[in-house]
Amino acid sequence: MSQSYTEDQVIATVALLTRVQLAGFVQAQIVTPLASASGPVFRQIDIARLELLCDLSDQFDLKDDGLGVVIALIDQLHSLRTDLRAVLMAVAAEPDEIRARISTAARDHSR
Repeated sequence: MSQSYTEDQVIATVALLTRVQLAGFVQAQIVTPLASASGPVFRQIDIARLELLCDLSDQFDLKDDGLGVVIALIDQLHSLRTDLRAVLMAVAAEPDEIRARISTAARDHSR
C-alpha cells in the first residue's frame, strides 16, 4: 500500500506550505485528498504536487486561479505523454513494413 499523509504531516513535509495554502488548494480542487475514516489523507503524488504549487506560488507569485491553470496544463501534458507512449508501443508491435509506412506518413505530416 502506498504511503498516506495527514494534513499535519503534509504541512511538516512540504517546506513552504502553510495550513491556509493547503486549505486553499483543496478548496480550489487543485489537490484532492482521499477520504479515510480518520479524515482526509494525501498521497505521495499530492506531496509532489504541493511542492510544485508552493514553488510556483513563491517564485512567480501565482494565486490559486493561475496555479489551477498551470496544474491543469501539466496534467494534460502527462496524459498526452501516456497516450503517446501507448501509441508508440502499439506501433512498435507492428511488422516492419507497417512501421515504415507510419514513419513516412508521420514525417510527411510534420512538414
